[in-house]
Amino acid sequence: MQPVMDVAALTAFLRSAFPQVGEEFVVEEVAPMRVRVRLAVTDRHLRPGGTVSGPSMFALADVGIYLAVLAMIGPKALAVTTNCSIDFMRKPAAGRDLICEARLLKLGRVLAVGDAMIRSDGMDEIVARASLTYSIPPK
Repeated sequence: MQPVMDVAALTAFLRSAFPQVGEEFVVEEVAPMRVRVRLAVTDRHLRPGGTVSGPSMFALADVGIYLAVLAMIGPKALAVTTNCSIDFMRKPAAGRDLICEARLLKLGRVLAVGDAMIRSDGMDEIVARASLTYSIPPK
């Protein structure tokens, strides 16, 4: 199964449907059942001590899986997260963007399950890992 939305289509949808955060996330790659998304880290994403906050990393994982789902099913704004488990594994590199590799493990009629691996730009080690389930709206 091939994606029905490419980088340009996902970027336009994200900016249109979520103007409050659409500019923060950059869709870098779309492939069958996977996307790569970058969070351009700024001061607003940092917590005391200078590390990227947990809520910012959660947002990146959530947006990554959301976009992976939309890439495969088309622009369904009402697809929603029904479950998330996230492990924060190590401190992200200071001053570096975060990159999420989001992969769908199952894409059904009503549910999608995926995992998201988050790294600091230029680092091989994973800084956070998340497992998410999305509810897909009926046709």
